[in-house]
Amino acid sequence: MRTGAAAGHLGYYHEAACYESDEELLAVAVPFLTGGVEAGEPTVVALGERTTDLVRSALPAGLDVTFLTGGSVYARPAAAIRSYRKLLADLVAGGASQIRIIGELSPVDLGVTWDWWARYESAINHAYDEFPLWGMCAYDTADIPADALADVLRTHPRTAMPDGSHMPNEAYTEPGHFLAEPRPPIVDPVQHTEPLADLIEPSLADARWVVRAADRGHLPPDDIDDLLVAVSEAVANAYKHGRGPVRMRLWCGPDRIVASVTDAGAGPKDPFVGLLPAGDGANGGLGLWITHQSCNHVAMHRDADGFTIRLIAGNPR
Repeated sequence: MRTGAAAGHLGYYHEAACYESDEELLAVAVPFLTGGVEAGEPTVVALGERTTDLVRSALPAGLDVTFLTGGSVYARPAAAIRSYRKLLADLVAGGASQIRIIGELSPVDLGVTWDWWARYESAINHAYDEFPLWGMCAYDTADIPADALADVLRTHPRTAMPDGSHMPNEAYTEPGHFLAEPRPPIVDPVQHTEPLADLIEPSLADARWVVRAADRGHLPPDDIDDLLVAVSEAVANAYKHGRGPVRMRLWCGPDRIVASVTDAGAGPKDPFVGLLPAGDGANGGLGLWITHQSCNHVAMHRDADGFTIRLIAGNPR
């Protein structure tokens, strides 16, 4: 039996918790967490280091709350969805009738990589809806840019208020519509320079070779290996599902490598592409999902030239 504001709700009860001060955050978080423990519900905190310490110090000693490391949970959107779905499935299998989680993104995720986190916030309305989850996403209004805050209100059906009320967001937009909107990424500064490679109709071997050639030893070997996988998947996907010509460009900066793959097609029809696996993998469908877990930032957009996926290894900021 579900409790609190989510009582009687089926599926994911998804709220934003937009706060202007530490006091407002605690006014929302503490009753949410203590209420979950009192109801015998699995109760989880996945906040940043400072806000975790703040909330922990405000809770009664010994309260049975699970604290996750927010930075590791929210490293990449597709990986966050995968890990949360496993956590939720395990808790439901253990008999949970409701699960409470409060989490937050790092302030750096509200900048140039916000586009894929906005997609995440929208997609999880679908991805978690099979679970009895009451989730609060905390946003410090002093840190979040105005356009990102507008996205928060469009991707969360409700907002939890410090006075204990739960207000519907009139701007909420269903995931299928939100995810289908054009969202051009912020151009990385290195893309204003001459590309290190500009290939038309590259073979997979050529695509991998230019990634290896761009490696100057500034990035961890695992990042290079992950980019190799992602570029291979993106190029193969363009040939299989796109329309020629296929063009791959690559730029190199002191702390990152940026690769883009463009084809003349319209791009994927699935609004959740990259964030959720398509099918069981036996007949493909996992390529863009793999790229989203292999890079430090992935952006997809359509324009007059067709569909482009941009992949960044290293620091995308």
